[in-house]
Amino acid sequence: MINNLSYGLQKRILIILFLLVPLALLAVFALYPAVYLVYLSFMTWDGFSPEKTWAGLSNYKEVFSNKEIWQTFLHNLVYLLWGIIQNALGLCFALLLNSRLRGRNAYRVMLFMPYIMNGVAVAYMFNYVFNSEYGSLNTMLRSLGLDSLAISWFGSPGAVNHVLGFITLWKFMGLNMVIYLAALQSVSSEIVEASRIDGANRWQTIIHVILPNITKVIELNLFLTIIGTLEIFDLPFILTKGGPLGASDTFLTKTVDTAFHFNNFGMASAMSLTLIAAVIVILSIQRMVTRRWGN
Repeated sequence: MINNLSYGLQKRILIILFLLVPLALLAVFALYPAVYLVYLSFMTWDGFSPEKTWAGLSNYKEVFSNKEIWQTFLHNLVYLLWGIIQNALGLCFALLLNSRLRGRNAYRVMLFMPYIMNGVAVAYMFNYVFNSEYGSLNTMLRSLGLDSLAISWFGSPGAVNHVLGFITLWKFMGLNMVIYLAALQSVSSEIVEASRIDGANRWQTIIHVILPNITKVIELNLFLTIIGTLEIFDLPFILTKGGPLGASDTFLTKTVDTAFHFNNFGMASAMSLTLIAAVIVILSIQRMVTRRWGN
């Protein structure tokens, strides 16, 4: 029977058969959880009871009216600030290491090394650095006679998020540097040489020639940075558990606590969808800004 089919039809049937398994896996592990998340956001469920109670929009109303929840979102903005600094430093190092600097390959490896380290190992390493009693930073400050600066870094509400943001900068700046470096090496050397022949200095060449040619890469890095900062979870969870008094809680750690500590999966689902909506809005704004700059 198959032999009687045309070659084109056999080809389409074969393609469909090959696609069945990946599409089934996508439906089971991606589409179904997404649809179920939306369904749970309209329910009241403790995660254990077989019955779920219809809650309508009450979960979303609670999310938008709860100041404590949105306070955690402001903590994410601190990470976003450090993420922008991280991108700026990554671009600066990429510009520096794209030149004929002696030993540049060794510097590239050194700057990229933190990114390949395990996130949990990085968290515990910096726990020893910023520990208030025996941490290396406070020990150094006390040895220099700067005892007033030797504070409890993880115990200070004003400092804890900036400390965690600095750790993310240390870990991910090398990745940004490598991406920017690859983009810089794709810029035509003829364009750069032409700008120098026309009398542009190095700074003018960077601003008016090099950066406009890597706008898409800058947009990509900012895209990844925004997503990462709005979904930060591992560092505050491992190092501070959201302390002191919730000062280092992020939107995602608050969502996880709502689901697994307070057994309110409906509210947690609504918070998750709210976070997705916030990411879409912020990324849309970022895209409009970078597009205007690129033009």
